[in-house]
Amino acid sequence: MITIGALSKRTGVNIETIRYYERIRLIPPPPRTESGRRLYGAEGVRRLTFIRHARDLGFDIAAIKTMLALQEVPEAPCEQVSRIATDQLAAVEGRIRRLLGLRTELTRMIKECENGKVANCRIIEVLADSSGLRDETST
Repeated sequence: MITIGALSKRTGVNIETIRYYERIRLIPPPPRTESGRRLYGAEGVRRLTFIRHARDLGFDIAAIKTMLALQEVPEAPCEQVSRIATDQLAAVEGRIRRLLGLRTELTRMIKECENGKVANCRIIEVLADSSGLRDETST
């Protein structure tokens, strides 16, 4: 059994985040000593490592809760887990496309800048041009 501080160090998850995960029932409340200190076993380490890795991959709390619940039924087909991962991949690919578009636009703005006076700065002009704005409700 290890303390919350040791769990934090072992998993790389902040102590306050661990407490938050307990409050939202992502991890079960651990047993406590008579003085009230939390004590975690191997299952707590495994579960928190799973959560941290899933968060690192961008999964949201709801998806993680679902995957953790599905782990409780080891004989169930993993179609739902695969669907969750596929949805996450699609979201990541969408963010990559948007970031590539941002890179292209920033590169264009920088190349068009002649490094003269701010009054004639192409970057400032492009950023101030409202015709380049798109309707955020359509994305």
